Amino acid sequence: MTETIQETGTRVIEETVPAYLPDSGDHERFAHYVLKDKILESAMTGSPTVALCGKVWVPGRDPNKFPVCPECQELFDMGPKGRAKFWKDKAKSEG
Repeated sequence: MTETIQETGTRVIEETVPAYLPDSGDHERFAHYVLKDKILESAMTGSPTVALCGKVWVPGRDPNKFPVCPECQELFDMGPKGRAKFWKDKAKSEG
């Protein structure tokens, strides 16, 4: 059995995309931890990425030439479950 559906009119589909603005400041002195797939995505699209510490930027320099961000290192050392708890607790205290 084949079903034919006819539609008329216009449909609007909204997509919410967060507007990330690159950071400035002391974060530029460090190399940051970011998920590998996000680095690749950023390299291919030129879109900003977000480090564990919250820094938003478009990676474009050799991270081996800079010391690791202390905040990123601390969060990395917590592991995924530790980071999730940290961010959940932080959201509660800020909200």
